[in-house]
Amino acid sequence: MIKFYLSALLVLGIHCAARSQSLTAIEKKIIQTARQNQPETEKFLEKTVNINSGTLNLEGVRENGKLLAAEFEKLGFKTEWITLPDSLNRAGHLVATRQGKRGKKLFLIGHLDTVFEKSVPFEPFTRVNDSTATGQGANDIKGGNVLILAALKALHAHGLLDDVSITAYFTGDEESSGGSESRRDFIERARQCDIALAFEGAQGLNTVTTGRRGFSSWTLKVVSRTGHSSQIFSGLGYGAIFETARILNEFRRALGQEQYLTLNPGLIIGGSDIRYDDKTAKGETTGKTNIVAPLALVQGDLRFISEKQKESARARMREIVEKSLPITKATITFEDGIPAMEPAEKNEKLREMVDQVSRDMGLGPVKSGDPGARGAGDVSFVAQYLPCLDGLGASGRGAHSIEEDINLKQYPLLIQRAALLLYRLTR
Repeated sequence: MIKFYLSALLVLGIHCAARSQSLTAIEKKIIQTARQNQPETEKFLEKTVNINSGTLNLEGVRENGKLLAAEFEKLGFKTEWITLPDSLNRAGHLVATRQGKRGKKLFLIGHLDTVFEKSVPFEPFTRVNDSTATGQGANDIKGGNVLILAALKALHAHGLLDDVSITAYFTGDEESSGGSESRRDFIERARQCDIALAFEGAQGLNTVTTGRRGFSSWTLKVVSRTGHSSQIFSGLGYGAIFETARILNEFRRALGQEQYLTLNPGLIIGGSDIRYDDKTAKGETTGKTNIVAPLALVQGDLRFISEKQKESARARMREIVEKSLPITKATITFEDGIPAMEPAEKNEKLREMVDQVSRDMGLGPVKSGDPGARGAGDVSFVAQYLPCLDGLGASGRGAHSIEEDINLKQYPLLIQRAALLLYRLTR
């Protein structure tokens, strides 16, 4: 038995020694620098989380962008602000660039906005313990933005950003896209690069994203005859709210079980009079219990893994809408948001690189995550043009909720892994 344990320890020691030798001397220095910078990194994270930058808080999004821009300029990046037409009601985007001839041309993706608008009670950055901190956007995506910066700082400290070509692009409306016009510059710049890496939240240390679903919005409008509630189901038909309920339930029955397909009615208004403001994402309604509601409106999203799946779902939704209850009329419209990032071999090869970095660091293998476990993301706009990976940002739980947190134990390791990945890609 003693001989067995001694043999096992010997094998383990040989394995660990071989693993440490798989990192070069400069890679070990990069990791050490990132570790030394970690307290400063987390202080900066706290500063950016404490800026409310909900998509429709244009001033807050720009303030967050200025904070990041100043740090990128210290690293020798040229920064610029991409303005958008006033009609889009979006703040714009931050772009930081370095031009060089060495290695792959990298396109790094983050975003400045969060889902938390000013109308939501503010949750500042709060350290719960050594392992966890909470705050609005802590992992989605301010932790990822700061991770990009921290990884680049570790490279810059050793002169490893010299003569490399990197574009770091931070959109101002990822959580509520301004549409195709808002992504025109984003796509053009990405197509000039070789690889796109996106820093949405990581699903732990051992998973990255090689495919993720697309997003499309839909608006359902229903009208009906109105009058005294005693006449519902007869002379006045079923009213707008019953017709809306029928349609939503049929959506659930017809589409609710298909792999990678989801649809969610996120807002519903019904009554005698309804008003909805797209700019503020607020709705109002008036009505009485003894009046048959003549109006209803629903806004929702549709998520899909391919264009084929999206078009099929839309066709079935239209069929359901057209089968109206008596004396009601419903219409549905769709608006494209973010395309799907279909899993592809070119993305899988990038995953293999992350896997090798992870193994060399002693963190274990890295696999591809389930595309159904994620929503849509900016990387999908460029996935058809170049190899892409996502899920390289901070890990945590509760994204898009008041319980959002960041895993402070994994955060330093994810920064170090990203720094080594960028180093190897730019050699």
